[in-house]
Amino acid sequence: MHESDEALIARTADSDLEAFRMLFERYQPILLRHLVYHLRDDDAAHDVVQETFLRVWQHRTGLRPSLSFLAYLFRISGNLVRDRARHTEVRTRLQDQVVSSTPSAGDNPESAAHYSLLHEHIALVVREKLPPRCREIFLLSRLEGMSNTEISHALRISVKTVENQLTRAIKILRKHLGPFVE
Repeated sequence: MHESDEALIARTADSDLEAFRMLFERYQPILLRHLVYHLRDDDAAHDVVQETFLRVWQHRTGLRPSLSFLAYLFRISGNLVRDRARHTEVRTRLQDQVVSSTPSAGDNPESAAHYSLLHEHIALVVREKLPPRCREIFLLSRLEGMSNTEISHALRISVKTVENQLTRAIKILRKHLGPFVE
């Protein structure tokens, strides 16, 4: 017998582990395919799926059988993906501040000094001159190597917004890096 989602959700809200297992088996493959497509990383997708269902179980008493369970899963997983992107951005930003490339002894000292100053100035402009959303999109694009489409999905914004923010970031960088690139 195929039990309805509404019945399984109601049972899960009442802490019925078997009903939760049935929902997991029904929706895990769908959610996993969705996340693999968007993240392009099987391990990360599996992690997000597990965390999504863990959150569902932790908040099971608030489940509403009348609402779409799949939409609920997509909302939770979307939030988790955004959290992961922000965490990665912070980790990358901190890593960039702690680890800076040092020129080798064979490099031209003048070029090495210019490169070091340029690197520091870029980091300063990104950190202090780019608006928060613009900075987030710029870092996802340039440091994480995410495509505009991937960024739009991760942040739930349009591709056009991503493009506009990247254009804005580059204009701000050009304005503040003029002396270094002339």
